[in-house]
Amino acid sequence: MTRRHVAVLVALGALALTASYPPFALPVLSFVALAPGLVLLRHAEREGTPRRAFVWGFWYGVGTHSLVLYWLIVALWRFTRLSALGYLATILVLGLWIGVLFWFSMQVRRRLPRVPLWVVFPLGWTAMEWAIGHLGDVAFPWLGLGTSLTETPVLVQWADLAGARGVTLWLVWCNVVLVEVGSRVAAPRGESRAGAWRGAAAVALSIALALGYGAWRTRTLPLRDLAVVALIQPNEGFREKWEQDRADSVLGKLVRLSGVARERARPALYLWPEAAIPGYLQMQPRWEAAIAGFAREGGAPILSGTLWARFRGPDEYDYYNAAAFFDPSGDWRSHPVYAKQYLVPVVERVPFVPPSWFGNLRFFGGFSRGRELPLYQTAFGRLGVLICYESAFEDLSRRYRRLGANVLVNITNDAWYGRTSAPSQHAAHLVMRAIETRAGIARPANSGISEFLDPLGRSYAATELETEAVVTDTLRTSDVIPLYTRWGDWVGRLAVLATLAFGGVLWIQRRRAGL
Repeated sequence: MTRRHVAVLVALGALALTASYPPFALPVLSFVALAPGLVLLRHAEREGTPRRAFVWGFWYGVGTHSLVLYWLIVALWRFTRLSALGYLATILVLGLWIGVLFWFSMQVRRRLPRVPLWVVFPLGWTAMEWAIGHLGDVAFPWLGLGTSLTETPVLVQWADLAGARGVTLWLVWCNVVLVEVGSRVAAPRGESRAGAWRGAAAVALSIALALGYGAWRTRTLPLRDLAVVALIQPNEGFREKWEQDRADSVLGKLVRLSGVARERARPALYLWPEAAIPGYLQMQPRWEAAIAGFAREGGAPILSGTLWARFRGPDEYDYYNAAAFFDPSGDWRSHPVYAKQYLVPVVERVPFVPPSWFGNLRFFGGFSRGRELPLYQTAFGRLGVLICYESAFEDLSRRYRRLGANVLVNITNDAWYGRTSAPSQHAAHLVMRAIETRAGIARPANSGISEFLDPLGRSYAATELETEAVVTDTLRTSDVIPLYTRWGDWVGRLAVLATLAFGGVLWIQRRRAGL
């Protein structure tokens, strides 16, 4: 295979994978998006060169992620002109993961020829997704392959059994089987074409089963209306809101827009986005009084994003990206503050070093990580909070649900992304979280997309990007606690164990060969 052929396949893979994710509504691509990469892997197998499998896999990973994650340059540019380096580092690391997966899959196939590619590659890909999401300070579980089907939630209702990684495992398996079907159909007539129809039928049957389960779940899942909730979308500029001479007007806009919501529908809860309060709430008594007064007047609680500090001494403190809850009496100090637990690498926390090293960098690199999961009691139930891209981490929403949360709230500020594909990609994670937990979700976003999701992962009352908006609608939830919430990410763990088992067999064989 020439370099030109490799480049064409990488480009096709990048286009197909990018178009399979939101904002594009092309679910059929999810079943073939990995095909160009699998063609590269099969060619490497035929040529018998594991090194080539790694190199081609690396370039395939770099090419696909460079297009899927192009928005990183836009978002990081707001912080530093060195954003290109952060973007480059991200896609190179992800490329290395894909390269290792290609190399590993080929090694397993060479030394364990009875293990088909449709077994080892889906397990390896799913294990890779799990690993990327469990890397501590640099964990980045953005857009698992299963998330690509969120524009068609009926196909992923069975995530309440197996989670997003179960959907990933299925989609990778479909990709592998369809590539093998295509190669057999394209082969000369003879024995090599036998069984092609069986592979196609297996994929078709699996899709029919997913659709059947989704249709059944959609008809039978008991939903209930809770209360009218207001989502406040102030659309503040990503830098302007932190200008000191504008701080009071920023807070004033939040109160004013909440007043519009009160006149419209008398909501039972007001939700303000991530970092809506432009500073440390505990150090601004005038702001505290204004918010408390509005809560008392309306007799309804307010949940808002804010900065929060925990003092360790007269001049020493840790600061957090946090959420504060004002109850209907206007009190917030007697309630625990939720501090964000999964921090954006580099932007919020420089990996693997103490946050105190960056104490002089205001709002950058030195955020501390929260540890607690408080539930906030309202008149209609208990709610748990996710801040920003914590929506991509399935364990938080599951833990909230097991602790007794009736609904989830995801406060976020996506102004950094502009009008790229990132806001739609970001919001897509919540479809999976709603289905996995069967909980209703409310999402106030500073610049959009603000929306509600029901326990079937269906979005409603969604706003446009970069607009000032007030949304009032009924929040719905379910009392069903699904298998996935109870068992956790069992598919991801099994994929990791199976991949380690394959690796163990390879290691034993190599040791024996060296004796």
